[in-house]
Amino acid sequence: MDEDGGPEWFAPKRFGYGGRPITWQGWLVVAVYVAIAAGAGRLLHDKPLALAGVLIPATAVLILMVAKTTRGGWQWRWDGKKSD
Repeated sequence: MDEDGGPEWFAPKRFGYGGRPITWQGWLVVAVYVAIAAGAGRLLHDKPLALAGVLIPATAVLILMVAKTTRGGWQWRWDGKKSD
């Protein structure tokens, strides 16, 4: 649990923004996103607006979940150090 009492499913990336999965829950979040993206791509490859209608919200949910469950939150990092 982080300082807010929330789960820590992702660790911060060493460079830039973002996180990488460190628990089975984090890997599950990534796997579900990949399954949704692959399934949508396969089923909606000839309907670009419908595909975007699935991928944009799915990506937004992924980003929000990763940001909320990353240890220490998202901040710009350079070589593992937070920037000022």
